[in-house]
Amino acid sequence: MSILVIGSVAFDHVKTPFGEAPEALGGSAIHFSAAASLLAKLRLVGVVGEDFPQARIEFLKNRGVDLAGLEIAKGKTFRWKGEYGFDLNVAKTLDTQLNVFADFAPKIPESWKDADVVFLGNIHPALQSRVLDQVRKKRLTALDTMNFWIEGEPEALKRVIARVDLVIINEGEARQLTKEASLVAAARKIRSLGPKVVVIKRGEYGSLLFHGEDVFSAPGLPLETVKDPTGAGDSFAGGFLGFIASRGDLSAGTLRQGVIMGSAMASFNVEDFSCRRLETLTLPEINRRLEEFKRLAHFEEIRI
Repeated sequence: MSILVIGSVAFDHVKTPFGEAPEALGGSAIHFSAAASLLAKLRLVGVVGEDFPQARIEFLKNRGVDLAGLEIAKGKTFRWKGEYGFDLNVAKTLDTQLNVFADFAPKIPESWKDADVVFLGNIHPALQSRVLDQVRKKRLTALDTMNFWIEGEPEALKRVIARVDLVIINEGEARQLTKEASLVAAARKIRSLGPKVVVIKRGEYGSLLFHGEDVFSAPGLPLETVKDPTGAGDSFAGGFLGFIASRGDLSAGTLRQGVIMGSAMASFNVEDFSCRRLETLTLPEINRRLEEFKRLAHFEEIRI
């Protein structure tokens, strides 16, 4: 199964208690692709400015990612500057320069409109809807969003959520969108809008998968080295959907395994700034990390 991803490509300036990375490669489409490209065939749609060096994404080309949908527009590439304290679950935005991303209007190449899996990264809900208008023969459509759109475009967001099969959202956003304190109630309310599957990301504490009557909890892997959480949610989505595309089915078992794969990719992402760790990641390393997750979550049957 092939994946079509639409999202931002950016330069990030990130500072954490463990270092600083100016002009780091970032954006939802990049972090997603850095994870998913290790598992599945990928096509990327986004926009960059004339200042964007193509060599920065050579690793994606080397993995076979089709970048024909990456538009080069007149102007500068999207930039974001943020800072984290020791609570790495909370980012403080210091500066946002949309630049060419402000006028981004996704154009899907004709030969790409039959993608099996479509991932709508964190962009304006109206743009997410336009993408859905362009694609066909979709086996799975998924979207991510953020508090900015939940607050500023709630009705447009709900309309596009009604059109997708799967929503990936963090716990704060799930509560904000649904006005529900309970994540179980929040997931139920999101699914009532139309999606069959909801995944709620909980940062270092793992994630929850809601599918039919099935609820699955994936742990967060305790890590000794954490440098930068930027893009962890997108790398989670890349691992999750990349695994599903590699298996070619949407069974409950595959969805559960996909959540673990997503958690594994996110755990690698945070070990270095930008997506540097994912750039050099190998399949044997992924398999070893998956074994760690298996040991972490396994216990023998208990009877009393």
